[in-house]
Amino acid sequence: MPHLTIFSSSSVTDYFAQSNLAGQIIVLFLLAFSVLAWGVMFCKNSDLSAMDSSNKETMRKISKSASLIEAAAAKSLHGPYAVLLRDAVEAWGRFGMGAEMSESDRTARANYVENSLQRAISKQIVRYESKMVWLGTIISGAPFLGLLGTVWGVMDSFGSMSAQTSVTLQQLAPGVAGALLTTVAGLLVAIPAVFGYNYLTSRARTMSAELENFASLLADRIELESREASLAESRQPTVERRPVMASKVEETPHQTKVINFSLDDDDDGPTPLRDFE
Repeated sequence: MPHLTIFSSSSVTDYFAQSNLAGQIIVLFLLAFSVLAWGVMFCKNSDLSAMDSSNKETMRKISKSASLIEAAAAKSLHGPYAVLLRDAVEAWGRFGMGAEMSESDRTARANYVENSLQRAISKQIVRYESKMVWLGTIISGAPFLGLLGTVWGVMDSFGSMSAQTSVTLQQLAPGVAGALLTTVAGLLVAIPAVFGYNYLTSRARTMSAELENFASLLADRIELESREASLAESRQPTVERRPVMASKVEETPHQTKVINFSLDDDDDGPTPLRDFE
């Protein structure tokens, strides 16, 4: 069959052998970039999946816990959500969890907790987007490396034929084919990396938006739990105190008088007075 004859008469290894030294070096670099791109895509996808599972576990722990303090004390929690949870509770405790606060103090505490959450969000977003710069670099650089190899190979092929009076297509074709191999290699590296980069970027952005929503949820929960603590404290009965007896002693040169200022109205009889002489 014709197509089998074409593939049997020429192969990638033949094109690689027909290219010049610069083209061969570029192809080897592109092969290494391809391995790096696939490794980054698999590792990044695995990291995002692990962080997503950890975030779901943190959400389940919060839903089952009576308070955020109880959930933050769990040492088994890991991931971005767990980091935000502990930072928020730490900021809450550092500013003060007291229920008896003025409105201005509550506003200042809410701002303090939100600022702490914003710093934690920025750090976790960096984790979400880490290693993506490698894919972006490969996507941008691989086609240009392939184009460089092609231009260099074609230039080398035409330059080697300049000393000859007549040039046939059979003499020119191998060098051009070897030069075009670098462009093909660059595209084969960049195209899968583009799809992987777009998928991973979209997933990281979605998780970043969910992270910000979780931070807002933490801020609301802290405010609600603070108000619940304030209401619970206000409903506690006050401790009744008995009247205190106060006595004043006046001394004269002749006798000692004891003046009783008791606030108790007892009908059982007079309170015995103590003689201080």
